[in-house]
Amino acid sequence: MKKASKVIVSCAITGSIHTPSMSPHLPVTADQIASQAIEAAKAGAAILHLHARDEETGRPTQDPEAFKRFLPQIKSGTDAIVNITTGGGLGMTMDQRLAAAKWAQPEIASMNMGSFNFNISGAAGRIQNFQNDWEQPYLEMTKDFILSNTFSQIERAMTELGALGTRFEFECYDVGHLYNLAHFADRGIVKPPFFVQSIFGILGGIGPDPENLMAMRATADRLFGEDYYLSILAAGRHQMPFTTLGAIVGGHVRVGLEDNLFLSKGELAPSNAALVAKIRRILSELSLEAATPDEVRAMLQTKGAANTAF
Repeated sequence: MKKASKVIVSCAITGSIHTPSMSPHLPVTADQIASQAIEAAKAGAAILHLHARDEETGRPTQDPEAFKRFLPQIKSGTDAIVNITTGGGLGMTMDQRLAAAKWAQPEIASMNMGSFNFNISGAAGRIQNFQNDWEQPYLEMTKDFILSNTFSQIERAMTELGALGTRFEFECYDVGHLYNLAHFADRGIVKPPFFVQSIFGILGGIGPDPENLMAMRATADRLFGEDYYLSILAAGRHQMPFTTLGAIVGGHVRVGLEDNLFLSKGELAPSNAALVAKIRRILSELSLEAATPDEVRAMLQTKGAANTAF
């Protein structure tokens, strides 16, 4: 693992896991997404991980037209690195999942590194009143859902987006996903440095136990040596403890309302910026400094904001 002198702070703004009924603070409209993204950058996020939503229903969408309504605002309001999802919403086709990133040609796009059971159905039981008719079946169907990321799908996404100069946030939900990344690295389809986002606490993926973080880091060290940066995210209540642990052992951090809706026990986060500000305070107490967007560009060797299509 590369030993960076500063910590990369990423913020995932809205995502496709949570629904509008779960929190009134989840950004849905283009203006809300843009505003929260800009405020998160001001709070110290160097990378903004972005999904889009239908403005009427809040349902996840990968329609480039939805991204066109907020990406220019974000670019003009901050110098943070834009990271577009290729995971999209649950159940989307690969054509749908890649559409936004292929249009935007961002500096970074997310890249899920393997298929697995992705179960968020438990959230449905905690919601008493759904605002939209799509929300409950969307959550409950994940009891019988496989998040599909086959080798063919991954290679297609890497090849098509790589040709546009986009680099990747490699999302690894289990140890085997690291080996999948090594497979594509060995074939020369992706080049270092690798930005590895290790993900803990999604039912179906690796569990949120500190020993698992150590195992993921040790495995990545064996596979990639000094050719990667390790970032950590964890779902729900595990977000802050796990990102803090990750920073202590030399990793980087991702927070945001995509992954966790709460600022503290029983207290909904009022914004993405509040979550960024909290992890920044923790990093400061640990005498760790957050990297600026341009420092992150140098670390990850991105093409720069001027070379995107939005």
